[in-house]
This record gives sequence, structure tokens and C-alpha cells, in this order.
Amino acid sequence: MKIKAKENKNKEKAKIEEIENHEPATCSETIIHQDVVDNVKAGLSSDAELRKVSHLFKALNDETRVKIINALILSEMCVCDIAALLNMTQPAVSHHLKLLKSAQLVKYRRMGKEVHYSLDDEHVRNIFYQGLLHACEKK
Repeated sequence: MKIKAKENKNKEKAKIEEIENHEPATCSETIIHQDVVDNVKAGLSSDAELRKVSHLFKALNDETRVKIINALILSEMCVCDIAALLNMTQPAVSHHLKLLKSAQLVKYRRMGKEVHYSLDDEHVRNIFYQGLLHACEKK
């Protein structure tokens, strides 16, 4: 059993070294395909739109916030419940929810003294599941 674990560890180490030592593929000659550049330039999103997308991905660049999104896919939840689920303090959860709200990923509604959060819209569910599919696909 120990030999197999050591073999797996050595394989993982070799794979990491291969990735770290691999240089990015680049053109060996500089040839500008101006028609391609012009067509792509004409189709690019505006800087303002790209800033919004960047903000969205920045908000998702945290495992805790992704867990919150995952939980809210399954059910609307109050801050107390999210804190209990993630074993975090309410202020810490509120901080993450504020960032998710600023990226238009979640919304909230007040119910008396409670604040309930849900996904902002169906796009958020789709973004999450597309990311999950991409991250889990085998190459």
C-alpha cells in the first residue's frame, strides 16, 4: 500500500514539474493577419462591458463565495443559515454577500428582522453549472 502511494506521489510530482517547465506555445515568426485582427477588434465587447465581466469573475474567485452561490442554487437562505452552513460568523458571510451583490450575482429581501438571499437571476445558476462542467471535465 505504501509503495502504491509513493508511486502516485512521484507521478503527481512529475506532472507538476512538467507543467511548471512547459513553456507557452508561441509563433516562431511574427506574421500579423490583419483581416483577423480587424474582424476580432470590430466584435470585441466595450471596455465597460468587459469591466463588468471582470468584476463578476473576481467575485467568483473565492471558494467561500462559490459555496454560497452553490447553496443559493438549492434554496433561498437567510444570513444566519448561510453562516451555520459554512461554519462562519455572520459578519464574515455578510462581507461575502456584499461582494456577490455588487457583482449582481445575488439579491436579498427583508422579512421582518431577517434578510434572505437568493440568486439574482437564472444566469447565475447557468454560470455556476457551466463553470462546474468545465472544471470537472477530463482532458
